Amino acid sequence: MKRFFSVLAVVSMFPVCFAAAAEKPGVELTVYNQDFGLVKDKRFLDIKKGVSSLRFEDVAASIESTSLHFKNLSDPAGCLILEQNYEYDLVSADKLLSKYLGNTVRLAAKDGKSYEGTLLSYDNDSLVLRTNAGISLVSRGNNIREIAFPELPQGLISKPALSWILSSSREGKQLVEVSYLARGINWLADYIAVINKDDTRIDLSGWVSIDNRSGADYRDAALKLIAGDVNRAREESPMMMYDAVRKEAALSGAQFEEKAFFEYHIYSLPRPVTVRQNQSKQISLLAAGDIPVKKFFIFENRGQSYPGSEQGERKVSVVIELRNDKGSKLGMPLPKGRIKAYKQDADASLQFIGEDSLDHTPEGEMVKIKLGEAFDVVGERKVVSSRQGTNWLEESVEVVLRNHKDNNIEVKVIEHFNRGANWKVSQNSHKFAKTDATTAEFLIPVSVKGESKLNYTVKYWW
Repeated sequence: MKRFFSVLAVVSMFPVCFAAAAEKPGVELTVYNQDFGLVKDKRFLDIKKGVSSLRFEDVAASIESTSLHFKNLSDPAGCLILEQNYEYDLVSADKLLSKYLGNTVRLAAKDGKSYEGTLLSYDNDSLVLRTNAGISLVSRGNNIREIAFPELPQGLISKPALSWILSSSREGKQLVEVSYLARGINWLADYIAVINKDDTRIDLSGWVSIDNRSGADYRDAALKLIAGDVNRAREESPMMMYDAVRKEAALSGAQFEEKAFFEYHIYSLPRPVTVRQNQSKQISLLAAGDIPVKKFFIFENRGQSYPGSEQGERKVSVVIELRNDKGSKLGMPLPKGRIKAYKQDADASLQFIGEDSLDHTPEGEMVKIKLGEAFDVVGERKVVSSRQGTNWLEESVEVVLRNHKDNNIEVKVIEHFNRGANWKVSQNSHKFAKTDATTAEFLIPVSVKGESKLNYTVKYWW
């Protein structure tokens, strides 16, 4: 696997201009699957010599103001940032009315009447005006057709913007880079698995779904996705925001290039992409065919700590497992997301058979997909005897599995032994594997239309 190292510019409380290699204008968008993104926007701007102001529009409406970072790429040594501002007081009907309290406005009503006077107060229901005829109370609901204001009050803007006061040693067009963190943009992986007739192989396709509600368009952006759980401080600065085809080659439909990055994984799209505000965009992540899988029926005892809590008849889950490696025609880190499974019915039509969540899965690890509950497989668990002393407890357990299907099956019985600090299984009718400190798994074959019993005794002591 290719590895690379990258240094991310750290936000400075006292920003200055840094030197940089030859750059060109454009937008870089790095999206994290924790509902935020990093925007790096390079533009040519006219900068005056000496102390001047600089305005930067078409930015996100959900910027974390303390993450704002400015670099002058053309004149790093001769540029100093004196002040920076995030202007987000966006115009709205109520803000216009608020700014015009004590000033003259004109109203046009739907009944043809018009009013002109000094705006004294307003609420959701009405406006109070002082006119030549006295005090007028005008219903605000469906009665008002238009409210006319002479001009846009100072301080109100139609879209968010960034501004700086800077000192520059030269004048002219200069390339600058503005970077910031913005909330409201997220990505998630969505997977589609189509299972074959014998439930032994699947075709798997993966899509990246990007949801942009950050308040800005990102045109022709260089897109990167970070997979992993990046730590964010709990007390953050306030955010100012106004049918399947089989693929013979593994990952043949992949567009993203994946690399390890710090303790995470980064997926880079080698072509520019436009992500618009209020848009959900899907981009192909992978396509792999003929992946071997194994189907299990799982009967699980959660190990509740009070007597009788795990007694009686319960449903048996259906799970398919696969290994994420090159031998299985995968072998890439799979970002977390949702996976939907389909299978052809007797009429060769695809039918939905279940959905599960997938966590971040490194290469070489197992992927388990729970599809639902089996209709024709039933499990029943009961404690047949129990003894208890001052510091120990012993139980004899029987699990009965009934198979109403037309083929032989295997049921994985999972028992969680957490009723005492120590435990030991004896007199077991079937072998088991200890998978962790409190869990054992029994693999029980059940014949066609048949029944199998698992018996064991467990002793706890503390």
